Amino acid sequence: MAAAKPHLNLAVIGHIDHGKSTLVGRLLFETGAVPQHVIDGYRKEAESKGKGTFEFAWVMDNLKEERERGITIDIAHKRFDTAKYYFTIVDCPGHRDFVKNMITGASQADAAILVVAASEGVQEQTKEHVFLARTLGINQLIIVVNKMDAVNYDQKRFDAVKADVTTLLKMVAYKPEDMLFIAASAFQGVNISKKSDKTPWYKGPTVLEALDTLKEPEKPTTLPLRLPIQDVYSISGIGTVPVGRVETGILKKGMNVIFMPANKTGEVKSVEMHHEEIPQAVPGDNVGFNIRGVAKNEIRRGDVVGPVDNPPTVAEEFTAQIVILFHPSAITVGYTPVFHCHTAQVACTITALKKKLDPRTGQMKEENPTFLKTGDAAIVQIKPSRPLVIEKIKEIPPMGRFAIRDMGSTIAAGMCIDIVPKQMR
Repeated sequence: MAAAKPHLNLAVIGHIDHGKSTLVGRLLFETGAVPQHVIDGYRKEAESKGKGTFEFAWVMDNLKEERERGITIDIAHKRFDTAKYYFTIVDCPGHRDFVKNMITGASQADAAILVVAASEGVQEQTKEHVFLARTLGINQLIIVVNKMDAVNYDQKRFDAVKADVTTLLKMVAYKPEDMLFIAASAFQGVNISKKSDKTPWYKGPTVLEALDTLKEPEKPTTLPLRLPIQDVYSISGIGTVPVGRVETGILKKGMNVIFMPANKTGEVKSVEMHHEEIPQAVPGDNVGFNIRGVAKNEIRRGDVVGPVDNPPTVAEEFTAQIVILFHPSAITVGYTPVFHCHTAQVACTITALKKKLDPRTGQMKEENPTFLKTGDAAIVQIKPSRPLVIEKIKEIPPMGRFAIRDMGSTIAAGMCIDIVPKQMR
């Protein structure tokens, strides 16, 4: 059996109508993830609705339209292979839950494709998504200057957009070596899987070639163990079996661990993955483990496992940098939405608005603002309503991110920059 290809999660971000869906559809089609007969079906449907120019966006159309048209696309179609990797596409923004999914670890993106239309260049959402990508810890970016067909494949226009995007990315501390620009037309299939004679001046890689230059993320095995619990089972003849995904460190058989904020300790008797016992689990592994000395009713989803000598941090209160993605009115001191951090969901109160930042540069705009609105970035003080495990983003990055939700949608995304730890007796 051939060794499995390494897996990467890929986010596709950018301003509305810059061609994200078309690009994704084209990638899935050209890598064989969406078969020709499915495409033909969409083409017929598009023509029958008078949308003569068939677009690959139909493959990945956003869910609202999908529901209206009664089309559902199998989640498997969000997977595609390149020569080197297999990719899962993390749902794109526009999708309010994208942020929640990205932050709560289920699909932390390893890299992103930023789509910018050559005809329009940098727009408001381009800026927001770049800032968000930074906040979410995405370090590798491929920038697709799309819709080159709309500007007659003009090199000057490509260079101008590239210069603007480079300026924007440098503002949020992306380095030139983290950026790769591609001149493309997803609609025409130019420079997606093969080079095109329409852009003789473009000497860079195709999108598929660029995806293979991405680096595999390092597994944070040297950080202390942090394993957020998803579920706890009691299995007769075995005992208590918590289940979760290792975020950092290594979980080994025989280890003495502590669950926080439950403050319960026990010994790991065995570790299982895909119904097979394994000697240890590393970051990214979804495992179940049998724990001695802890009863099922003493721990729950949202608790985090760590080594006894380096327990997960429980916050009395914490300071965070947040970006408001969407709020119908204004956010003021006293606002108490639900924070989704790893597997925990805890209502938290914003107790102070310390600084308002320029979302494009991260520089301070205002001290102690009275309110925050959609599009604002800020440093705030937060008090959880019950014990919550969170870590400083600089120390244990996967455990320092969170999404803020209210009224059924993601209001904000953030990262923890400082903590007042709770004294656990």
